[in-house]
Amino acid sequence: MGVERIETRSKMTQNRWCGSAAAALIGLLALTSADRAQATTYTLPGPDATVVGEDQTVETVYEDTLYDLARKFSLGSEELIRVNPGVDPWLPGAGKQLVVPNRHILPPGPHEGIVVNLPEHRLYYFPKPKRGAPIEVITYPVSIGKMDWRTPLGLTHVISKQKNPTWYPPESVRKEHAEAGDPLPASVPSGPDNPLGLFAMRLAAGNGTYLIHGTNNPIAVGLAVTHGCIRMYPDDVAALFPLIPVGTSVRLINEPIKVAWVDGELLLEAHPPVDAQGQSVEPEIDQFAEMLRTAVGDTTVAIHWEYAREVLQKADGVIATVALTADDPDAPAPAAEPPPGMAPVGPSDSPPTDAPKQSSSGP
Repeated sequence: MGVERIETRSKMTQNRWCGSAAAALIGLLALTSADRAQATTYTLPGPDATVVGEDQTVETVYEDTLYDLARKFSLGSEELIRVNPGVDPWLPGAGKQLVVPNRHILPPGPHEGIVVNLPEHRLYYFPKPKRGAPIEVITYPVSIGKMDWRTPLGLTHVISKQKNPTWYPPESVRKEHAEAGDPLPASVPSGPDNPLGLFAMRLAAGNGTYLIHGTNNPIAVGLAVTHGCIRMYPDDVAALFPLIPVGTSVRLINEPIKVAWVDGELLLEAHPPVDAQGQSVEPEIDQFAEMLRTAVGDTTVAIHWEYAREVLQKADGVIATVALTADDPDAPAPAAEPPPGMAPVGPSDSPPTDAPKQSSSGP
């Protein structure tokens, strides 16, 4: 697979990560020697943990494709393609350095059961911790509903599980395929032609019409291509299926922007937002500013607004440090005259009024 190494992606605080380089290298070696299911399980240091994983770079070999690498590193294909612009996903060539964005801010709200964040195209499972055992989170990339086939939002739960499911296409889906010249039968048995794959978990939402399931088309995982269901890589759903008891809560959220405080740094993770039809839409800088003010609370911080807007415009899912708390003894004290793009901001302050609106949120 070539040489792999951890790469820090914060522009503001690169020197602050050096002390953890040895620990990060150990974690990376464990990741590269594990299978995909093991690579997506993270042990949390405590109930208040907010960030898991590490970003990496990998060096390609001649037989690599971005689709194969995405599956290997538990990413959706678009997730890997988006952070490596200009690289041919089918023929990247040997010796290319690719960013692998495997550092995630945990979703907001209760960390229990299954949480699916639609803009992120990612599922998080928080198993009930056993007495004396560490707290864990398991995360996988997923596909969601495409335009006009909305994946529902809100709280639901698993009502049944099935191995080797038979697919019964709803009338609306059969009509769509018929109009496209691809008529479907009334049912599709388990096998290579079944889009549900080998495992399915039925949700209470929509009177039981929505599923978390596998796929016979792994290359599409991470895209808005389903008819509202949540689609997983075959090996991922095979690993998750036995862990999920009937009755497990499933919370479906639409959070394109996630923030977290870690060691005096305000971290931002932005993804292309999706609307009710599953379309990606442009992030709102005002929405980000409001979330940022909430995260700041009573702490005075130095916010790099220019860099924050750049992160929002990219919306590539790579975590970036956009602020430092002035209360952190290791953080540089704000200058009397803040450098360009930086301004001390408190809980009642607002971002610069001349902040330019962005023109693009990515693909």
